[in-house]
Amino acid sequence: MMTMMEKGVENLISARKSLRVNLEKSKALGVSLDKAGPRLVEISQRLPSLEAAIRPIRAQREDLGAVVGHINRAVVPATAVLKVFDAIHGLEKSLSDPESDLPGYLGVLKRLKEAFRFLGENCDMAIQWLADIVEYLKDHSVADGKFLSSLKEALTSLRELHSEEDGGRLDGGLLEVALGRLENEFRRLLTENSVPLPMSSLDLPGDQPCIAPSPLPVSVIKKLQTVLTRLVANKRLEKCVSIYVEVRSSNVRESLQALNLDYLEISVSEFNDVQSIEGHIANWSKHLEFAVKHLLEAEYKLCNDVFERLGLDVWMGCFAKIAAQAGILAFLQFGKTVTESKKDPIKMLKLLDIFASLNKLRLDFNRLFGGAACAEIQKLTRDLIKRVIDGASELFWELQVQVELQRQVPPPPDGSVPKLIFFITDYCNKLLGDDYKSILTQVLVIERSWKREIFQERQLFDELLNIMRAVQQNLETWSKGYKDNTLSYVFLMNNHWHLYKHLKGTKLGFLLGDSWLREHEQYKDYYSAVFLRESWAKLPALLSREGLILFSGGRATARDLVKKRLKAFNEAFDDMYKKQSNWVILDKELREKTCQLIIQAIVPVYRSYMQNYGPLVEQEGSSKYAKYTVQSLEKTLNSLFVPKPARHGSFKVRVPGGKFNNSVADQNQTATVK
Repeated sequence: MMTMMEKGVENLISARKSLRVNLEKSKALGVSLDKAGPRLVEISQRLPSLEAAIRPIRAQREDLGAVVGHINRAVVPATAVLKVFDAIHGLEKSLSDPESDLPGYLGVLKRLKEAFRFLGENCDMAIQWLADIVEYLKDHSVADGKFLSSLKEALTSLRELHSEEDGGRLDGGLLEVALGRLENEFRRLLTENSVPLPMSSLDLPGDQPCIAPSPLPVSVIKKLQTVLTRLVANKRLEKCVSIYVEVRSSNVRESLQALNLDYLEISVSEFNDVQSIEGHIANWSKHLEFAVKHLLEAEYKLCNDVFERLGLDVWMGCFAKIAAQAGILAFLQFGKTVTESKKDPIKMLKLLDIFASLNKLRLDFNRLFGGAACAEIQKLTRDLIKRVIDGASELFWELQVQVELQRQVPPPPDGSVPKLIFFITDYCNKLLGDDYKSILTQVLVIERSWKREIFQERQLFDELLNIMRAVQQNLETWSKGYKDNTLSYVFLMNNHWHLYKHLKGTKLGFLLGDSWLREHEQYKDYYSAVFLRESWAKLPALLSREGLILFSGGRATARDLVKKRLKAFNEAFDDMYKKQSNWVILDKELREKTCQLIIQAIVPVYRSYMQNYGPLVEQEGSSKYAKYTVQSLEKTLNSLFVPKPARHGSFKVRVPGGKFNNSVADQNQTATVK
């Protein structure tokens, strides 16, 4: 019995222990559940994103294993590209200022270019491999369509970015910025070292060749070459040429602006004839020589120094643009404007001046502007030379005709030397002088060669002789235009003496010969004698002594005769003086000699007459019959033929309609060809 109870107690104790253990386990499980709750919540929150990440992959484990190899092959070049891309942007801080360290800047730029080249080449490969992965995923249904579509769009954008500007945007524009700074350095080197060259600081070398110094230091030229090499390697040659032309042509223009070249823009309508712009033409020759031999010569050399490595076409093309923009075309246009002005004998001399200037610069023009790039300058120069030669030749061959046309013009009313005579003798001497003879001969040789004819120097001489024969014929024609023969004698005396005196010892006088000159001297003497005989030499006969017998019974009769004859003499003298007081003998020597001949013909006779018979009329009042004393008579005669004060200023020949305007020359001046 006891035994059963003991077993029952033991079972109870055992059950109690078991229950206690279970309670403790339940309590521990409760604690564990309390701890697991937040974790479950966290897992619950992460499940949607995890589900989204693994949703595109809908393949078996075998297929996913095959994808791993393809992914690894694409990731390697893609990773390399990313590393290079990071390296490129690591160089950005070293590309801030090429001026402070140009060699260092160029070194970094070279590394940047190499990295950029690697980037461009490997981007293409990485993109292609990524595209292969997308195609593999599509073919094996490893990912859903939406995911694949997004990948394709990303690859398309990457291809477009790579293809734009030859991949130039793959570096975020860093290379473009770096090259832009290098262009700015190229401009700075040019601008800061370009200084205008003043003409006043130079002595033009005349016919001596000019070796223009380089306008930039050697060190600067080397820097420009180095910068240029890098920019050309990056396809920036056109931009470099543009910068160079802009800076250097501006520098040349600034040098020329100091010369006051506004006259180059003058038009034909702005001046009456070539004489009015003679000063401009003279300046044109000096300024053109300065521009070619100094400014453009220096630019030619500098273009060669800077761009030589790039070839002849590049640097010659660059120089051609500088020359055109600097103003050489304006110089040629001015010359053309002169050729378009109206015909004028002075114009021929100015055309010869222009030809001489161009001929003097011929070798320089051929060397500087001989390339194909200077075709426009060559064309304008050839056109100008042809216009100059044609214009000068035409005026020369027409000169005799123009002289002959002057026969229709009335002779000078005072019997002096016409402007034409002054002008043509001086003009022909100019043509035979050292300044123009060789130039005119060269022009005529070229002009005749264009017509397949031969011109010899003798033809020049013959033409000038023909012109002087026409002048002689003009004198004969003009002398017949005077109603008063006595005035025609003064006219012929004036002009023959002018031809003799002003041509003796000159080039033209030598061409005409001594016999020709002596002939005109003799003509002068002849007409001087005829003039005296037909005018003043007739007056002494009025003081006749016939019938003047001084005795007591005939004194009254003698007085009446003396009065009558003195009155007739005074009237004749006054009339002749009044008529001839407006006549002119320009040459002082001839004028004084003529007056002395008149005095010698009249005064001795008058003096003797008044000494013998003057007392007979003294009671009648000295001013009525004895009007002149010997001294006053001589003084009056010495006042004849004196030129009047100049009324027209300096002499200039005007040629309206291509003809000489023949009129009286200014009385106190000798006309000259300027």
